[in-house]
Amino acid sequence: MKKQLLCGLIGLLSTQAALGMDLIETYEKALSYDSGIAAARASLEAQEAGADVTRSALLPQIGAYGDANHIDVDGPNQDNSYKSYGYGVQLTQPLFQADAWFAYDAAQFRTEAARAEYNLAQQQLILDVAAAYFDVLRAADNLTTARATENAIERQYQQAQERFDVGLIAITEVYEARASFDDSTSRRIAAESELDIARERLARLTGEYAEDLENLERDFPLMRPMPLNPNEWESTALEQNWQIQRAIKELQASKANLDEAKAGHYPTVDLNASWGQQKLDNIEDPVTASLGGQRDGTTTEGIIGQRDGTTTEGIIGLSLNVPLYAGGGIQAGVRQQRATVNLQDENLKTTRRDVQVNTRSLFRTVNTNIETASALEQTIVSRRSALDATRAGYDVGTRNIVEVLDAEQAYYIALRDYANARYDYVVNSLSLKQAAGTLSPQDLIELNKWLSETAPGIEALANEEETLDSPMK
Repeated sequence: MKKQLLCGLIGLLSTQAALGMDLIETYEKALSYDSGIAAARASLEAQEAGADVTRSALLPQIGAYGDANHIDVDGPNQDNSYKSYGYGVQLTQPLFQADAWFAYDAAQFRTEAARAEYNLAQQQLILDVAAAYFDVLRAADNLTTARATENAIERQYQQAQERFDVGLIAITEVYEARASFDDSTSRRIAAESELDIARERLARLTGEYAEDLENLERDFPLMRPMPLNPNEWESTALEQNWQIQRAIKELQASKANLDEAKAGHYPTVDLNASWGQQKLDNIEDPVTASLGGQRDGTTTEGIIGQRDGTTTEGIIGLSLNVPLYAGGGIQAGVRQQRATVNLQDENLKTTRRDVQVNTRSLFRTVNTNIETASALEQTIVSRRSALDATRAGYDVGTRNIVEVLDAEQAYYIALRDYANARYDYVVNSLSLKQAAGTLSPQDLIELNKWLSETAPGIEALANEEETLDSPMK
């Protein structure tokens, strides 16, 4: 009896007979359409490029230069006019720039945080697709049970009207049946709206409206989460959860930024090297030529006495810069970054606590879903037996129409609740894996194996409906 009724249940909740889209196809469409995963990918790429930008401050800077000048010199005993042309290359290699090194460290940590965010977005998309997919199935099942309830109560209302017409019952029972029928109609209308909304939410992820989706097989197993110890799930989550990993990297980046701010007090040392040529044209300098050598020891050898001159110059040296005072900005920056470190540290603590609670709660919820579904299997059998008994009592006059209507509704509610318990189990199982950081597309592949292209139990549904359609005596 139990097996037969459960077959009827699965058939009742799987009346979508057309071939539909499966879970993997839905996920693949979401991968190429969803803007959230695209934004996370773009953020990671931008952060990776940002890390390269900060690294460039540690690498040699090479540039070429060129200049052309016309120079007039007017003064006592001087009247000179000439042109100069120069070109060359120059190189600067930072030897000690602590702030640049710490900035590069911070950029690397932020890249890792962005990668953790991208991995989290991938897991969230998996969960969102599964939840939206099964919400459509859930809404479709709710609509199916709402329609079945409406049809059954309509039959009860018609039979009550016939009994009243021949004087077997009072008009109050007809009113009761009519009220229940109107209520079931409103519930069916609400269920139709919920199905449309569920399809809209799925289309928001995939960009397509799927009229038919593949449903769960009736023998889909509800397995307890492994390992069976919630402490092990918690330990795994603390190590692998991507929210925690992101918070850790953000804290490390903030500490590196604090070191960068402190490095504003440190000196910097650069290696400078250049090579170039300078050409002077139309030199007219008789006054300087008459001076020959000057009192400060400098000479004009190589230039004096030439109208045109070209010199080649190569320079290599070190430059030292020691910051002495920056208006208090460095100290203020240190205070700012220290506060940011404290903020990120508290955020990490909060994230860890939330993940701990969420993981343990989901572990218990999945087990509760399994027990609830198991209990509802027996509830379906009990509700159907109670419905048959109430109908029989109504036939012999020991039960009234209100009791029959209540039994009808209780039976269909049990069908609906059982279907919802199975969907809750699927979504909560995936949520538990996401909390632990282990959720992957492979989980969807395994789940997809239990989806059927054709609705199972159609014949059983027909037999069930035939039983429900049998007229009362």
